[in-house]
Amino acid sequence: MKQELLRILPEVSKPARYTNQELHAVHKDWERTAVRMALAFPDTYEIGMGNLGFKILYHIINQRPDALAERVYMPWVDMQQKMKEQDLPLTALESGKPLADFDIVGFTLQYELSFSNIVKMLDLAGIPRLSAERGSSDPLVIAGGPCAYNPEPLADFLDCVVLGDGEEVINELLDLVKHCKEQGIGRQAALLKLAQIPGVYVPRFYEIKYTDQGTIKTILKTEDSAPDRIQKRVVADLDQAPFPDTMVVPYLQTVHDRVMVEVMRGCTRGCRFCQAGMIYRPVRERSVETVKKQALELLDKTGYEQVSLTSLSTGDYSKVERLVTELAAECRMRGVSVSLPSLRVDSFSVKLAEEIEKFKKTGLTFAPEAGTQRLRDVINKNVREEDLYEAVEAAFSSGWHLIKLYFMIGLPTETYEDLDGIAALARNVLEIGRRSMPTSGKRPTVNISVASFVPKPGTPFQWEAFNDQEVLLAKFSYLRKRLKHPGIKFNTHDVRTSYLEAVFSRGDRRLGRVLARAVDLGCQFDGWNEHFRYDLWMQAFRDACVDSEFYAYRRRGADEILPWEHLLSGVSKKFLWLERERAYQGITTDDCRFSGCTGCRVCQDLGVANRLQGGEQIE
Repeated sequence: MKQELLRILPEVSKPARYTNQELHAVHKDWERTAVRMALAFPDTYEIGMGNLGFKILYHIINQRPDALAERVYMPWVDMQQKMKEQDLPLTALESGKPLADFDIVGFTLQYELSFSNIVKMLDLAGIPRLSAERGSSDPLVIAGGPCAYNPEPLADFLDCVVLGDGEEVINELLDLVKHCKEQGIGRQAALLKLAQIPGVYVPRFYEIKYTDQGTIKTILKTEDSAPDRIQKRVVADLDQAPFPDTMVVPYLQTVHDRVMVEVMRGCTRGCRFCQAGMIYRPVRERSVETVKKQALELLDKTGYEQVSLTSLSTGDYSKVERLVTELAAECRMRGVSVSLPSLRVDSFSVKLAEEIEKFKKTGLTFAPEAGTQRLRDVINKNVREEDLYEAVEAAFSSGWHLIKLYFMIGLPTETYEDLDGIAALARNVLEIGRRSMPTSGKRPTVNISVASFVPKPGTPFQWEAFNDQEVLLAKFSYLRKRLKHPGIKFNTHDVRTSYLEAVFSRGDRRLGRVLARAVDLGCQFDGWNEHFRYDLWMQAFRDACVDSEFYAYRRRGADEILPWEHLLSGVSKKFLWLERERAYQGITTDDCRFSGCTGCRVCQDLGVANRLQGGEQIE
């Protein structure tokens, strides 16, 4: 680490964010390594250290003798100020080398409100913001993650984008960059070669033309060798996919500060609002034996006292009862706890939670998402009110005193009767708690958290509009009055941040100049309430002559070309539109794991079928 950086650490908050030398951090000989990649997370160290995908790529790259991966996170504002005063560029943790010295800088696109941090990190590193302005000595700036399915607002800033599972493509990308370095192949030629790798999207090779109404007229290739459409990459057998046998252990408290083991990837429940449930298909599971082996090995090497079984819906893992029972028994002997971050709304989930939380029962979280069965059918959230009541009764009877319920408002077809349903559910759950809990001990508490629905690319609701902010504020006010009750706590998300998220989730390349202007005005850390500046964002839209409402409030038609039209998640557009139509008819769609094929086309078009534990496939 540079001595200049060491001198300023005592002057900033949480200096452990920048100190390096954590347990299991990988340090390689910089000069003897052919390809050097900086894994860049556009948020603080504490947030980025909890990202499992980041850990997996760090492990894969550093397993190669000819490559190295180092980490870099967005410095907090006090560190940024000190860096400016000392004229210090943004550097990677492990070597302290400037980001600009790497061959590749790879950003995680986890959340639309982190886009400003990506541009800011490029500025702090001294890397030209715009891809078109970078020369042969500048690193390739790439990105991947869930927001890669609409990276168009970042198209001017990124050299290439990876769609799908990073494990499947990272070695091909590193091999190509190494070859181009060795052969002295220039930047433009290297990008042309990168565009030939399946799953890699190079934005500069596509030109967007617009109609007089502002919609997209055509998406044209500017290079014949570039693919017409980019299909995501998929790991076929998750049991054989590379997974870290150790993880970096930080010096300070971080998000998800525990061992994380991915038990499955993908979800076919088919919630129509859920982007992850669509873009991560098909379902692929690790075997019980593999999960146990990975969990116990990581516990031995890291010293953590908790292991989390992660997935979009861990309760849907086909062997979840066996896994939880066996792993919890092993972990109890070590004084280690097991957690399930995602539970179905049913009494079986409570039995699982009972198995792993025998001694410390804090709170259980369920997500009904909507207050009435009619609206739950619209969004295909196949949860019945009776299921929720049975689950919470089982929980309260077993000693839990806190139930957290998550809902969304602003969903398609929503009425005030649906809001009344949220209030009724909350009161009924509280009453069940008062009736079911043991007479001695704590009183039952129900926490209600409500967020605004944001339409996401690649979902059946990608054509929908975001609710007007004034309408949402009125709905929140309406709910707040009806949930003012002893034992019920009500929390909401900021409508303005959800609005900006909606603009960028549905946006196109014209938002790039808005993003650049917003960063120039001082916007950063937009996901942090204390730093979000809605006024500056609105000024940036005005200065760039871009109408934010055009992106947020406009419902789109079936024939409209969407900004992400050429980026394929595997789920067909025809299926998504059919699901939207079924939503308006109140017709639900079954999970294909438990019924017949629903026709989403993922298994057929990607050549990878749903794969359960032990390799069993569902055709």
